[in-house]
Amino acid sequence: MSIAEIILETLVKTSNNNITITDEKGVILYTNSEHWTVYEDGPKEYIGKSIFELQELGILTPSITAKVLTEQKPIQIMQNTKKGKIIMSTAYPIYNDKGEIIRVISYALDRTEISSLQAQYEQLERKLKEYQIEMEELKGREDILYRSKEMQQIAKTIQRVAPTDATVLMLGESGVGKSMLARKLHTYSNRHKKPFIEVNCTTIPASLFESEMFGYESGSFTGAQKNGKPGLIEQAHEGTLFLDEIGELPLSIQAKLLKVLQEKKFIRVGGTKERHVDFRLVTATNKNLEEMVQKGEFRLDLFYRLHVIPLSIPALRDRKEDISLLINHYIELMNKKYKTAKKLHPSVFEKLLNYKWPGNVRELENLLERLVLTTEEPIIRQHSLPTSILGEGSTHEEDISLIENLITEETNLKTVLDLVEKWMLEKAQKQCKSTYEIAKYLGISQPSVIRKLKKHKEELDNFQ
Repeated sequence: MSIAEIILETLVKTSNNNITITDEKGVILYTNSEHWTVYEDGPKEYIGKSIFELQELGILTPSITAKVLTEQKPIQIMQNTKKGKIIMSTAYPIYNDKGEIIRVISYALDRTEISSLQAQYEQLERKLKEYQIEMEELKGREDILYRSKEMQQIAKTIQRVAPTDATVLMLGESGVGKSMLARKLHTYSNRHKKPFIEVNCTTIPASLFESEMFGYESGSFTGAQKNGKPGLIEQAHEGTLFLDEIGELPLSIQAKLLKVLQEKKFIRVGGTKERHVDFRLVTATNKNLEEMVQKGEFRLDLFYRLHVIPLSIPALRDRKEDISLLINHYIELMNKKYKTAKKLHPSVFEKLLNYKWPGNVRELENLLERLVLTTEEPIIRQHSLPTSILGEGSTHEEDISLIENLITEETNLKTVLDLVEKWMLEKAQKQCKSTYEIAKYLGISQPSVIRKLKKHKEELDNFQ
C-alpha cells in the first residue's frame, strides 16, 4: 500500500462525515465503519463487499454508487433504511485519462431528524391554518349590536346578498364598523371556510402596492424573496378579498384590479405565467368615490364594478338607539377582559349618550377600554372623562353664564364668593360620592369640604 493510499484510508476512517469509496465495479475499497450505523445496528466492516450485493440484501435502498455507475454522472438521492432513517446520499464518479470511471466517492447525511422536524412543522402549519379559519369564523359570528332601523336594514341586506358573489361597497365614516360587517358578510357566504384577506389600502406604500397585491417571481427586484411571493389577491383564492379604504388605491393599480375582476386572471410582477384566481370582492371607503371620479382620481369603470351592492353605514351619532347598547356591551367586554367590575356613574352614561362620537364605534370601544384600565375607583365618574366629552352639554361658557346669573344683583364680594362656593359644592356633589372625592374634585382638603358643607347647611349623610 502506497503512502497516498495509507493517507486516504486514514482520512476516510477518521472523518466525521460518512464516506465510502468503491472501484469501477462497485466493490468497497475505503469506508468508515460508523457510516453503516445509519443502515444497520452497530458498526459493520464492509470493505471488499459489492454495493450491488448490499442493494440486493436491502441494506442500501437504492445504492447511489450503483446509480452513478449506471448513469455515468454525479447523483444525489434520498434513501430509506431498514432502521427507518432518511439518508441524503451524494456520489461523484472519478475518471481516468480515457474518461473511464475508476472510482466512486459517496457521502451519506442523516436527515431523519430534520425530515421529522419538517413534517412536524408542516403539520403545525396546517393546524394553524385550520385554527385561523376557525377564528375568522368565530370573529365573523359575533353579533352585530344594533337597535336602530338603519342597522336592521343593513343586517338584512348582508344576509340576503351574502350567499351570492355580488361585489359589495361599504360606505361610511372611519370607525363605523365596515370591517366587522365585511367579516360578517364573509361568514354568511358560501366561501366562509376559505380565507378572508383584509387589506387596508392606506398602509401599503405606493411603490410596493403592485408587488404586495399581485405578488412577484424570484429575482424580480432587489430584496425580493428567493422563491418569489404570492400576492394578497392570490392568497384570497376561493375566499373573500376585503379592500378597506379603496379610495386610496393608486390609479395604476385600479386598472390592474379592474382587469383581474373582468378576466379572473393576473401575472405576478417579473413573471410571464398567467394565474387564474377566484375570489369575492368586498370594498369600503370613507370618501365620496363619485366626486373622485369627477376629479379624475378614481376610474369610472372600476366604480361601476364596485358599486353593485352599496351599503351606507350611518355614523354612530345618527343612530343614538345603538349607543347605550354598545356602551353596556363594551363595559361588560372590558370587565371580562381585564377581570374588573367597573361601572359607569349615571352622569357619565348621560355624557356618553350625548357625545357626538366623531370616531364612531372604534372611538367608543377605545375610550371604555381606557376608562376601565385607568380608573382606580369601582365607579367611573365624570372627572375620569376626557375634556372633549366633558365639554359636550356643559361647556365653560355655560358655567360662566350660570355664575353670572347668580351674581347679577350682587355687588358685595363676600356674598358673591359664598354664592359661587355653594354652587361649586352642589356641582361636586352631583359627580362625587364621598367628601374625599369632593376634595379631590375641588382641589381642597377633606376637612375644608366638611366645614364648607356645614356652613351651607348641606346634608352630610351621604358624604361621610
